[in-house]
Parts: sequence; C-alpha cells; structure tokens
Amino acid sequence: MLRPFKLFLFAASIFVAPVFNQPIFAQWPAVVSKKLPRTADGKVKLGAPAPRNAQNKPDFSGLWEQYGEYDRPKYLIDIAADLKPGELPIQPWAANLLKQRQATNSKDHPGARCLPSGIPEKDAVPAPFKILQMDDLIVILYESRTIFRQIFMDGRPLPKDAEPAWQGYSIGHWEGDILVVDTRGFKDDGWLDMAGHPGTDQLHVVERITRKNVGTLQMEITIDDPKAYSRPWTIRESAHLLADGELIEHICEENNRDPGHMVGK
Repeated sequence: MLRPFKLFLFAASIFVAPVFNQPIFAQWPAVVSKKLPRTADGKVKLGAPAPRNAQNKPDFSGLWEQYGEYDRPKYLIDIAADLKPGELPIQPWAANLLKQRQATNSKDHPGARCLPSGIPEKDAVPAPFKILQMDDLIVILYESRTIFRQIFMDGRPLPKDAEPAWQGYSIGHWEGDILVVDTRGFKDDGWLDMAGHPGTDQLHVVERITRKNVGTLQMEITIDDPKAYSRPWTIRESAHLLADGELIEHICEENNRDPGHMVGK
C-alpha cells in the first residue's frame, strides 16, 4: 500500500490553514479487504448498508479518518467551530484561559511537546485510526502518537476514582444501533483543541457513534465539564472509511524540532 502521511504545522496561528502539508510516502504490501462489498470493477460500495456482527450489531471495524487528504482540520483547530457566537456556555475563568492560550498562539499545547491528545480532541486529529470490535471490548488504535484506547463493553461501571489519563476511562453500551461511549477520569488542565478550549478533571464526554453505511461513521459528542462550562454542549463530527488501508507507525518524539519554535508572542 502507498499512502501519504499528512503533517501539519501551526506556525503563525492556529486559526489559519496549515502552512505545511508534506506527503511522506511509505510502502506497505497491497492488501484488498475481503469483507467489504465491491462493484464488478473492484471498487468498495461505500454507500452499501453497514455490516453487522454475529450479535446483529453494527460492526465498526476498519480504518477510519475524519478529513480528506488536503482538508483543513476544522475541529482540531477549533472544536466549537460550528457554534454561533454566544452559544458556547464557557465559564468566565475558562474564557480568560482560552484568551490567554490564543494570545500566545497556543504554544503550550501538549502536542508541541509530543504529548498525547485527549478525548474529544483525539477524534479530530487528521490521522487514521483503526477500530477493533469484539463483543465485550472495542479497541481504537490511533496512528497519531501510536497510542491506543479501550472501550469496555462488559457491563462494568465507571470507576469512582480512576487514575487520571489523557484518554480517560471509557465504558460503552448499545442503544439500538448507536454505540454510546461514556468517558471520565481525565487529567486536569486539559486542551479540547488547538485553540485552547479547556477541559478539567471534571470532564465527562459522551460519544454517540453510528455507522451510517459502509463508508461513514457519524459521531455526536457531548462535553459536560461543570468546572469549565455552565452546561453540557454537543458537537457533531464524522469519519470516512479508508478501504484497503493500514496504519503507519508515527513516533512524534523522534527528531522533534518544534518546541524551540513555540515561543508564542
């Protein structure tokens, strides 16, 4: 397989389109998935009904990505991009922190130091992620930072005092054909996006995920953080299937030259 891996530099400002988009080609053996429906000429029927597993639940397994090859990573730059002015129920102290982060061009964003993205920011990173779906566990392998996330489907409750983690602690259940993922246990002083919308240790994220068809995942993400926001608020994102694709190792720490350039204003 031959696929370009997209790199994005947010140099002058996070509010402008990425100024660097350099394809780096990696060679993988060509593999054609035998589970996907295809036309007579071998193309994947992306609009076909979503596949189902042995329990007759939608099967989310596959390689996914939110953006097209040259799309601007809208929700990574600003998770509240679709909200109208005044709709974001941000607490005054959090609004001030957001302004401070923007005033310094988000130089303290964890990604500048190769630290992981948290949830829900991770959903918006412009890199593929692979879903492995089992009856009692769903695993998401993220190409960005080469990290993983577990969603426990075995009926366990959320821990009362979870060890704070970048990805939090996730449990899931089905509501019809909708996968509902409930996540708590985040680190304090988090970032929801590159703009600097804050998250705290009280952050509670609920993702409602559906597979519209073979080629499309739809995600409704509700953010409930009473420390930073006066009420829960919801955004909607989607991802498309990368048929016959595969993950590529991504080690951010290797030859990382960004921190010295992240000087703000």
